[in-house]
Amino acid sequence: MKLTSIIVEDEENSREILKNYLKKYCPNVTVIGEASNIEDALILIRNHDLDLVFLDVEMPYGNAFDLLDKVGDVNFETVFVTAYNHYAVEALNAHASYYLMKPISIDELIKAVDYVTEIRTKEDALQDQVLIPKTNSVNGKITIPQLEGFEIINTADILYCKADDNYTEIYLNDSKKKLVSKTLKHFEDILKDSCFARVHKSYLVNVNEVVKYVKGKGGSVVLSNGEEVMVSASKKSQLLSYFK
Repeated sequence: MKLTSIIVEDEENSREILKNYLKKYCPNVTVIGEASNIEDALILIRNHDLDLVFLDVEMPYGNAFDLLDKVGDVNFETVFVTAYNHYAVEALNAHASYYLMKPISIDELIKAVDYVTEIRTKEDALQDQVLIPKTNSVNGKITIPQLEGFEIINTADILYCKADDNYTEIYLNDSKKKLVSKTLKHFEDILKDSCFARVHKSYLVNVNEVVKYVKGKGGSVVLSNGEEVMVSASKKSQLLSYFK
């Protein structure tokens, strides 16, 4: 798969090294532009449909995180490139696809590009298609506590679960909702063998009820009842692995 990319880096020599590495070792990446500062990068991002942005953390008059804040709804993958490893946590929080240390390792660069290629390939294959999971959900049941005892629910009847502090809201395919005094992690654990995917810190979805994936920073999924649930970038790869 071809990837359209830009390089955002304030040092010209570093831009040239990365561009040459990509040309030689990652021929599926086409670099259509370069920027040495946030403002020029913002113009490139807003005027092109990008798959991948190589982004230096430290730049004049701001940094990579300032740029991503200005972009807003990110629909490309980001590979951070920096000489400082203390930005790793921030990069993770910014949902970077990969984190490269300077001087750039060719092997790590290839891994980063391969990872992004896999993600974008799956996204494109699933875009605007009716999704069919690789496996059917287990025909099982779970129990949820109630004041007078407990209630039995068929797992196949659950559309998704939503976190509400230490409670969980369970949305069923008959438009009913159950509020349960258990955390979302509890349901993630008991439904792990029933084709449920944690797509966000606040959402656990029944993969069999997903009918569409919408691309974005993490993207979102549309369920069989028409509801749209956000997907965090850190959970995107795991979600896409459920589908052919």
